[in-house]
Amino acid sequence: MAGVSYYTEEGLNKLKQELSELKTKGRAEIARQIAEARDKGDLSENAEYDAAKDAQGLLELKISKLEEIVSNARILDESSVDTSKVSILSRVKIKNLSNGASIIYTLVSEEEADLKTGKISVRSPIGQGLLGKKVGEKAEINVPAGKISFQIEEIAR
Repeated sequence: MAGVSYYTEEGLNKLKQELSELKTKGRAEIARQIAEARDKGDLSENAEYDAAKDAQGLLELKISKLEEIVSNARILDESSVDTSKVSILSRVKIKNLSNGASIIYTLVSEEEADLKTGKISVRSPIGQGLLGKKVGEKAEINVPAGKISFQIEEIAR
């Protein structure tokens, strides 16, 4: 069983929508593929039928995992985010001390992470390195490219 995960309302709604689509359109598409393959004759030597049944198993596994995530999900109240230190849903402005570049990240759950929109997972190396830090503090973070030093410039929600 998975533990409780925290989401923004938008993030949880996206998960629920994906789950609904998998249960309706996804299952209907797999059923169509199985029926089409079954119509092609002998099932013992029918690779299309085997592939469709495998795809059905994977779809059901994904549905079951999403159902578990959704049932253990809790919505975070963004207005209650403590801005005195970095936590989930904090919008953090950090400065890379080696090149002076500043960047803003919002820390979110793993499933909501999207680097293109500046949302990083609290479980990522940078996310973990920033958690609990306060404005002005430095964070030494091990990333795949080596160790980077950041300074927390601002925390908001």
